[in-house]
Amino acid sequence: MDNCRMVQHLFFSQDLTRWIYRGSFVEGDIFTVPGEDGACPYFWPIGDKHILLFCSHQRGSQYLLGDYDKVYHRFRPFAHGRFNFGPIGPGGVHAPSATPDGKGGVHVIFNINNGMQSQGWDHIMSLVHLLTLHGNNTLNIEPVPGIESLRFDHKHIGETSLPANREIVLEDIAGNAMELAVEIHPGDARAISINVLRSPDSEEFTAIKFFRHGGMPVIRHIQNEPKSYRLDQKDALVLDTSRSSLLPDVAARPPEVVPFELEDSEPLKLRIFIDRSVVEVFANNRQCIALRVYPERKDSIGVSIRAQGRDASLRLLDRWQMKSIYSKGDCP
Repeated sequence: MDNCRMVQHLFFSQDLTRWIYRGSFVEGDIFTVPGEDGACPYFWPIGDKHILLFCSHQRGSQYLLGDYDKVYHRFRPFAHGRFNFGPIGPGGVHAPSATPDGKGGVHVIFNINNGMQSQGWDHIMSLVHLLTLHGNNTLNIEPVPGIESLRFDHKHIGETSLPANREIVLEDIAGNAMELAVEIHPGDARAISINVLRSPDSEEFTAIKFFRHGGMPVIRHIQNEPKSYRLDQKDALVLDTSRSSLLPDVAARPPEVVPFELEDSEPLKLRIFIDRSVVEVFANNRQCIALRVYPERKDSIGVSIRAQGRDASLRLLDRWQMKSIYSKGDCP
């Protein structure tokens, strides 16, 4: 079944009229699965490596990071990641569009599919992501800095205790077009939940969750025992829209579960963007997740935080309302 694997083919032209086939482009891909079609490809340098951004109609938007052989025109990936972690629809992150930022990084924007039945095409575009390369050949993922120009009406919460198993409603923090910058020390809590677009009695809410040791299994070396291993669980980031809407025609979607690992002493740093029907979350500049949401109630704008199992600490929370990118009179 190797011929069913995502390949990508390379063609060359000097005049954009006559094309020469150079053969398959991706060599040694062990990351994608048979049947993925590798649509919407964008291939750019990033740092001293190269990145191939693409999507499949099975698994949504993703990337391969690797080395490009400019003599034989072959791309050999050594790492892989996803921007969509469930089905592409309803409400999943799909087709990327990407361009270099001129400083060694790459700007990418995604199509996010609709999440309820409607007439016509009503997908939406994500925020622009800035991708850069760490020194350890891992990808840094963050919103493009220009988004900060839309901020206004800033509110700040400082150090706040999060007692175990108690939902803390943030009375002065609310909105459905806003940015939240949140820093939490999870301590020994097994889970942290930040609920946004929350109605006063939780009839509707969208949950952003961090689970300690609650994700994909990983094999680790045992210290000072070079030939010994143990099976652990990675941490996980979850975006759960199962209670985001009371509307009857919103399509069902399981929560997105994202592999993510936090060092024991490292705080959880989230930037959460809410733009009415889309929620996007960036975690510690190395992971991101997004889905469509459709709250019915006009008062579904609240925010709450909960630590599960043991106490945690909110180090800070900053909230900004966000202006529209359109001027008055423009088509929204």
